Amino acid sequence: MNIAVLAIIITNIIWGASPPIYKLALQNIPPFTLAFLRFFIAALILLPLSLRIWRPMKLRDILLICLSALFGITINISFFFLGLQHGVSINSTLIASAGPVFIFIFAIFFFREKFHKKVFFGMMIALLGVLVVVFSPYLNGSQVSKNSATVANLFFVLATVGAVIDPLIAKKVLDRVHFIQFTAISFLFASWSFLPFMALELRGWSFDKLNLVGIIGILYGAVLASIIAYCFFYYGISKIHISEIGLFMYIDPVATVLIAIPLLGEYPTKLYFLGALLVIVGIYIAEGRIHYHPIHKIRNK
Repeated sequence: MNIAVLAIIITNIIWGASPPIYKLALQNIPPFTLAFLRFFIAALILLPLSLRIWRPMKLRDILLICLSALFGITINISFFFLGLQHGVSINSTLIASAGPVFIFIFAIFFFREKFHKKVFFGMMIALLGVLVVVFSPYLNGSQVSKNSATVANLFFVLATVGAVIDPLIAKKVLDRVHFIQFTAISFLFASWSFLPFMALELRGWSFDKLNLVGIIGILYGAVLASIIAYCFFYYGISKIHISEIGLFMYIDPVATVLIAIPLLGEYPTKLYFLGALLVIVGIYIAEGRIHYHPIHKIRNK
């Protein structure tokens, strides 16, 4: 269990550092081209490794892996990169940290689950925190275009929805399929899903425009944020309960801010801190605990 928890922590640190790095890379390379190269290179590296531990799969398992990749990679990364093009990178991980809010909403509207008043009240406070961040461009007079910045934040919300659905699907398969095998297939499927959009981008962009910033973004995405982070993530959720995955989501905003300040000159605003406070307080009220103490968890296992 210790190794699984540590794997999830490392994953969230890597993914938390990603938004500022990608935002810089996207100034040189289009989003779907970056997404394709990131996951296609990662798939090429992982596929030979996965063949060594390959387990027989049923068609149902393959379909579930592709469905998981559709939400966790195609939808998540597409809206994430589109949001980074016009938005503030530090907003992406703060909005993503409100994942339990979206799980709560899905449970009510799609699974008809009953809810307690305390849980509902807490989640509404957390949702208010998300809305403060999403519509902050209209409240703080951001230098970025207010419309495009707000749309970017809404893209981050859609990216979070994909990220929330992914482990719910993946958990059903990872008991039967090795996590490296699972990850390799996910990457291959995801890279193919980006191809049509990349073809459109290549009409106005060519690889001779690629510079060091773009190359760093591709390599960081392929090696660290894809191969290492996804393998660690799927390994982690194969060993621990899904309900505990959310415990680690608050690492991401901290890592993002620490990287975004020196790299992009992005600083948290008062509304950012207000939104973060509402999210944390709301989830605390709903669940009766701060949704995040991974180091403490390791020490007690």
